[in-house]
Amino acid sequence: MTEQVCRCCPAAPLPRYLFAMHHPFRLLLAGAVDYAGLFPPAGLDMPAAVRNYADYLKFPDRWALGRFVVPVARLGELESAAAGLLPRSPSQDAWQLAVLLATGSREELDGLGEFNCRHAAEGAPATSADVVELKADSVESVERAMAAVPAYLTVYIEIPINRDPADLIAAIGRAGARAKVRTGGVTPDAFPTPRDLVRFLRACADAGVPCKATAGLHHPLRASYRLSYEPDSATGVMYGFLNLFLAAAWLRAGMSDADAERLLEERSADSLRVSDGGIEWRGHRLDADALRLARADRILSFGSCSFTEPVSELRALGLAP
Repeated sequence: MTEQVCRCCPAAPLPRYLFAMHHPFRLLLAGAVDYAGLFPPAGLDMPAAVRNYADYLKFPDRWALGRFVVPVARLGELESAAAGLLPRSPSQDAWQLAVLLATGSREELDGLGEFNCRHAAEGAPATSADVVELKADSVESVERAMAAVPAYLTVYIEIPINRDPADLIAAIGRAGARAKVRTGGVTPDAFPTPRDLVRFLRACADAGVPCKATAGLHHPLRASYRLSYEPDSATGVMYGFLNLFLAAAWLRAGMSDADAERLLEERSADSLRVSDGGIEWRGHRLDADALRLARADRILSFGSCSFTEPVSELRALGLAP
């Protein structure tokens, strides 16, 4: 087996698979891409999306794959489309779902509970819907939503960030939930400003609230891209998922808001270096422990309607393990 030297302990050669596991960008992004192929701009039908997810689980890049994102109203459709694709033995990992609630109503939650019970009754579940996501725009709506959701579910609450979200994030933290931010869309006005995004990340860091992001994060680094896959698509400046994850990790480690804004706007891959088992950017450094801590309790995942785009572009930049 080919051996490579681990940069954090250069005297100790590592087998290739172990070297990849220790790679700083793998520490930063393992399991980070929640696949949202049902949603714009991809907007795939259910059979195509579930086939893609089943294929991605077999890819060498599956280390970066997270949950399958599905609206609660389409769980039955998912069951039908995925019937021949779900794992068939306890030795295979169950499909992990992130379920979007429209209202958080009793009807939606009962349907979700029935879905989980059906699969639990079959022995080792082939799929598990243990994460839900919903929206709230006030402390009262956060509290109301959390009072209705069963305790066995992990909850992400998407909040607006065009005003100071500190009160909402504090309420999310008190309820034991996680925060979610929308970082783009298919129109230029759907993208928050770097200042608003850093303010959200800072509030999460101050309150100790984990978070995820969604929309407009197909690419590793900030740049101008087409906003959809349509031939006549408009273009706009999009955030990079690397910019976002690194900003969250460095804010956790004490970076100033001003530097975090500059990092969110960084467009050059040459500014990022892997060194001694960590990541460097313009005089700042995160070691492996800081990367692990950021992923454990700060920035957890991002939703993307493409899985192949993020990982192939990461590899093209020479940053993939």
